[in-house]
Amino acid sequence: MKHAITNSLNAFKNYSEKNEQVAIEIVAYGPGVHMFRADTSPVKDLLHYLRTNHPEVVFSMCGNTKMIMEKNEGRPLPLVDGTQVVPYGVARLVELQEAGWTYLRP
Repeated sequence: MKHAITNSLNAFKNYSEKNEQVAIEIVAYGPGVHMFRADTSPVKDLLHYLRTNHPEVVFSMCGNTKMIMEKNEGRPLPLVDGTQVVPYGVARLVELQEAGWTYLRP
């Protein structure tokens, strides 16, 4: 999770030094959705830093995983501010790649 954030920060720095724009979306699914859970995220402070310095970054959480976790825990999951829920994380990754995005896995 930390690598995803630091990789994002490094990408922003690299492209800004070249006066080029970059779009970044961090997609979490399966156990990775803890990244965007306000109650269990081990990187909540780093996400806040990333969002503060680069508000254009998109945080996407797998809705299927979220639904399963909510059913198992019997309550709604609190999410880190700015997190969007997509139907399926893996499908979101495929959509982005089909649209020409590059997939980086830390």
